[in-house]
Amino acid sequence: MGTLNYTFDHLDSLMENAGLDALMITSKHNVQYLLGGHKFIFFSAMDAIGHGRYLPILIYLRGDKEKTAYVANTMEKGEHDNDPFWVPHFYPMAWGSVDSVKQAIAHLNKVGFTTGRIGVEPSFLPSDSHAVLTDALPNTALLDATAVMENLRAVKSPAELAMLREASERITDAMRATIAASGTGSTKHQIIERLRCEETNRGLQFDYCLLTLGASHNRAGSDQAWAKGEVLSIDSGGNLDGYIGDICRMGVLGDPDAELIDLLGEIEEIQQAAFAEVKAGAPGAALIAAGQAALARQPHKDITDFFGHGMGLVSHEAPFLLTNHPVAYEGRDADKPLKTGMVLSVETHMLHPKRGFIKLEDTLTVTETGYEMFGTQGRGWNVGGTA
Repeated sequence: MGTLNYTFDHLDSLMENAGLDALMITSKHNVQYLLGGHKFIFFSAMDAIGHGRYLPILIYLRGDKEKTAYVANTMEKGEHDNDPFWVPHFYPMAWGSVDSVKQAIAHLNKVGFTTGRIGVEPSFLPSDSHAVLTDALPNTALLDATAVMENLRAVKSPAELAMLREASERITDAMRATIAASGTGSTKHQIIERLRCEETNRGLQFDYCLLTLGASHNRAGSDQAWAKGEVLSIDSGGNLDGYIGDICRMGVLGDPDAELIDLLGEIEEIQQAAFAEVKAGAPGAALIAAGQAALARQPHKDITDFFGHGMGLVSHEAPFLLTNHPVAYEGRDADKPLKTGMVLSVETHMLHPKRGFIKLEDTLTVTETGYEMFGTQGRGWNVGGTA
């Protein structure tokens, strides 16, 4: 099934550097990545079933891919029958987090792995699974493999870049269509629902929409209605086969006045300053510093914020460029060189007291000489009610 977007040599090297002999991967996004694209649709929206939850498990032993196993839900046998997974050992038998981990343990015993260091994902390993695992394999050590998987996914393949480009372009098109079709009296609930339909009709899985109207900075859905002269900020995440498009664009009901043009111009100046520092070999900190320096020059710097982060299968992933801003993690990659094929989200927003929430969020991929932007349309003021 699918094409693998990583090499086993790279995976083995990362595992060796982390001191890992085996992996037991339980997050849906990393299982999908290691399998080459499979994501079981039955549990796409929710993991809970019966008294427990869906827990897919992929087991990999360093340097020995022939012992790789996938523990799956019973119904995934049909997926395998139609488009076989690459793994040599496939166990479609699980309904919860205990029976799946028991099968994983049985497989490790079968292939003779009873001592060593197993990399797990602590945030995605339920306590009942952990208890069974430690009781059954007392001579193994469970270590954190989160960074191994993050680093494995950090540089995207051409196929992944194509997916991210397409997701971004479809979301941008959906946003422009939504703004054009919305007008005086359109409520936030109605606009969000229209965007959901526009994204779904373009083959995306709708994830969320954060929307503001007028002077409000509240981005939750409500019955607030759009009025003449007011701005609209529409920030949405949707995914194409798991790969995320995350864009923010601005609308206005009527022609934008000079103040609005200037305010969005401040945002754009900050974005462009950051973009200019993006290229392979440059430290990630350079784009952050450039954005922050441009922000410091703006008239509305006290009500404006800027940040950047990696993205792909997860909305915040490697490279991690800032510490606890806005999401709680260490900016461990800030001083490391950017690599060709990394994907970045760069975003700036202003909380204006009278004109509202003004923001641009853009997606870039790093190239040898600079960057390529995905979903380039609609970065200025999009006029509502024109459809």
